[in-house]
Amino acid sequence: MAEIPRKLIVPKNITDALRTVKYPGSSEDVVSLDMPQEIRIAGQRISFSLVFQKSDDPNIETLVLECEKAIKKYVGEEVEIEDNISVKYIHDMERPILPNVKNIVAVASGKGGVGKSTVAVNLAVALAKSGAKVGLLDADIFGPSIPKMFGAENERPVGIKLDGREMINPLEKYGVKFLSVGFFVDSDSAIIWRGPMASNALKQLISEGNWGDLDYLLIDLPPGTSDIHLTLVQSVPVTGAVIVSTPQDVALADVVRGASMFQSKSIDVPVLGLVENMAWFTPAELPDNKYYIFGKDGGKKLSEKLGLNFLGQIPIVQSIREGGDEGTPVAQNADSITGQAFAEIAENVKHRVHIRNIQKAPTKKVKIERK
Repeated sequence: MAEIPRKLIVPKNITDALRTVKYPGSSEDVVSLDMPQEIRIAGQRISFSLVFQKSDDPNIETLVLECEKAIKKYVGEEVEIEDNISVKYIHDMERPILPNVKNIVAVASGKGGVGKSTVAVNLAVALAKSGAKVGLLDADIFGPSIPKMFGAENERPVGIKLDGREMINPLEKYGVKFLSVGFFVDSDSAIIWRGPMASNALKQLISEGNWGDLDYLLIDLPPGTSDIHLTLVQSVPVTGAVIVSTPQDVALADVVRGASMFQSKSIDVPVLGLVENMAWFTPAELPDNKYYIFGKDGGKKLSEKLGLNFLGQIPIVQSIREGGDEGTPVAQNADSITGQAFAEIAENVKHRVHIRNIQKAPTKKVKIERK
């Protein structure tokens, strides 16, 4: 008789099962409290860490046993989970993440379709051309486009062992080190990659990326607000955020929500400023002409209204689209209209980061407080 194949176990099976385990005295489950960490699956063997805030938590034994029961019940009786749950405490997990990265800058947008990834890539290249050491992490799980924009769709990062740890070497082009979730998933399935799987992938790329010494690590976030944004601010202290928009009212309306999320009391990440993309159209044959097809200075006016720094405007020119499709960012051409625009924005971002670091204390990671 042929052997019945065992069901393939994926991280989502584990987190779905653990969502049924409530923290005693609370309505929240252990997953929403971000307690399961370092999930590992090897065939039928499942292991992970359960992270507690205090070493004298009276619920440690109870929760470990409940997690084992939940895995057995919802994943399968045949799985190996006993004695594979490690108990850790917050202070054990506080090993500095990215200790050699001076500034972490989130690149965000209130809505999709505003060219956020294009701005993130070209800002990274422009910063590198200015002499800075730059990294770029593509955390846009809904549409990871950075491999294509760097002409690296067919390349893959390689793993190395560093100080006893398994690390991932970022790829590097145009002076920018970069990693993307797009390197590790099929493009057809990226759109349905949600929740804990996406959050765990982001944490892994941040903590296991061999980023080295960087002046700036840019994080290209998904549009809107999502679990990925919360995972980022919980995982690393974000120096500041750059908001990308286009001039029309429908895009600008979402800027307010995006900026408010970073500036909220619970997150408290400074907004470095606003970039207005697609500010005007300039045809190649008429380089001195400007056609404001989406309205004029919408982002600039909104920045003034909201009290945000205005970082600059990017025009619509054919070379931006061609550069993104061909994997040759326009910012590398400092003599072009767009190259000059991105160079100016890069200098403004550097200035705003410098001022922010003088005026404010370093941002702290967001902590989840149990009630």
